Amino acid sequence: MIRVGIVGLGVIGTYYRAAVADHPGLRLAAVCDLRPELLDELGGDACDRYTDHRRMFAEADLDAVVVTVPNDAHHAVCRDAIAAGAAVCVEKPLATTLAHACDLDRRARAAGVPLYTAFHRRHNDNLHALLSTMGSTASHVVVRYLERIEEHVGVDAWYLDPARCGGGCVADNGPNAFDLVRAFLGDVSVTGVTITREAGIDRRAVVALRAPTGATARVELDWSFPGEVKDVRVELADGSVRHADLLAGHPGFKQSLWHEYRGVVAEFAGLVLGGGRAGGGGLAALALVESCYRMEGLERTA
Repeated sequence: MIRVGIVGLGVIGTYYRAAVADHPGLRLAAVCDLRPELLDELGGDACDRYTDHRRMFAEADLDAVVVTVPNDAHHAVCRDAIAAGAAVCVEKPLATTLAHACDLDRRARAAGVPLYTAFHRRHNDNLHALLSTMGSTASHVVVRYLERIEEHVGVDAWYLDPARCGGGCVADNGPNAFDLVRAFLGDVSVTGVTITREAGIDRRAVVALRAPTGATARVELDWSFPGEVKDVRVELADGSVRHADLLAGHPGFKQSLWHEYRGVVAEFAGLVLGGGRAGGGGLAALALVESCYRMEGLERTA
């Protein structure tokens, strides 16, 4: 039985707790959050509770750690978990800078522990159905990730602080969208970007990408959208078109996340049990985020 600790009891922590509870090979041994009131809300759940993650790592005898804290804290918490010898599952983005992400990757390799970045949309059932029907290679992919961010943050107001988030929609939703593009096209690079900011936060962005094969992609991000749209449209080389609404069949606010995070936790558990290493998805997605901001800066000064 893998003993798991969760650091961060915000909005996404709820889905992780449920997914860990549903997995027969995992046991939630400890949780940590800086806010005692969130620990109190757990009621009679049988796990140790901490307000200091370092103390939890030292005392709780954990095999694995799930990190779902504000983006700017990912590097420090993951670094400490790796130093404690625990396998790490961290919410995207892996870090707020590519330099910090590379540092974590180097530490995990040296310690011989998995460092897994969670992209929950890659476990979406409608995405899997789309992938299973593709009889030809993709020539163009459009990913839309549209929402009103204020409706999604809950207790996690840090999303609206560009320093803590790492930017805005590009830094936080961008990795999920870029990971979806990579599921169809593999490695891609940014060829164009338009970002619209309000109060220092990027609220809208359109990103153009290209694969070495010549296939292209367009990612549309919006944090001011009235409602919610999360979908993928794929144009195939044979001229046909495939579409997946990632929210279809999951009525209700954030309902698709329940099964997606079960997929995240199952994949992570497989890595821990098998002693494997995670792929480079976390680094690749963050490199694309940094490319967006760097390209936008060059365009502004041109």
